[in-house]
Amino acid sequence: MTLIRVAHSPDSDDAFMFYALAKGLIDTGGYEFEHVLSDIETLNREAHSGTYEVTAVSIHAYAYLDEQYALLASGASMGDGYGPVLVARGEIPADRLSSIKVAIPGTLTSAALALKMWNPSLHTTVLPFDAVGPAVEAGEVDAGVVIHEGQLTWQDEGFTKLVDLGEWWAAQTDGLPLPLGGNVVRRDLGGEAMAEVARLLKESIVYSLEHRDPALDYALDYGRGLARDKADRFVGMYVNDLTVDYGERGREGMRVFLERAYDERLIPKIPKLDFI
Repeated sequence: MTLIRVAHSPDSDDAFMFYALAKGLIDTGGYEFEHVLSDIETLNREAHSGTYEVTAVSIHAYAYLDEQYALLASGASMGDGYGPVLVARGEIPADRLSSIKVAIPGTLTSAALALKMWNPSLHTTVLPFDAVGPAVEAGEVDAGVVIHEGQLTWQDEGFTKLVDLGEWWAAQTDGLPLPLGGNVVRRDLGGEAMAEVARLLKESIVYSLEHRDPALDYALDYGRGLARDKADRFVGMYVNDLTVDYGERGREGMRVFLERAYDERLIPKIPKLDFI
């Protein structure tokens, strides 16, 4: 058996995506899958060392990883008219934005990159993704970018939306989705193994979409207290047709996102976009 470690975030959409693999519901042939759970910024940094055979990474981080990893054609998290949300305790005038302190959930996250594209003058500080909301609430920062389930709960917490970065991106690009995260596979596995791993991961995603209720039951354990209806909505936002395959819209969104980041000197190069 060939061991493939699959590293991903401990949240409901990733859990939903990998339900069939985690529960042994599909035939994996000569491959054994071990799941490693960690926050996305840690995974971004681990990928620099090539720690895991397959890992979720931010698309921002992929600009630094394409020599070691190839993108899998499935497993993307795309914000299709929605995305990370910059929130505050109240309205902040546009002319004050350059003087406030904003919490971001990691320097290599796509949320941080999109925020810089939206307003490059912001002063940012890095916090763990689940500490951003509490820091805003406590007044430790003036605003913060919430990701994961925070995109659905910020109103319940009494925050004011300054910008939804997915909405902003769609308006900037005639409706292209905002590429947030993707799954990548280590190139040194070789072409045959990379293709087989890609097939199995895609099969797991399709299985969950076709067996939504039990997959959602499993994912709820990773929802950080989300009610079932909100967890279902969140999973639907980030596990959908674009997750099964980027498709032309998804690939174009990825290309434009990285080209604009490069043009604005926010990343050092445009990475190779070879989808496995």
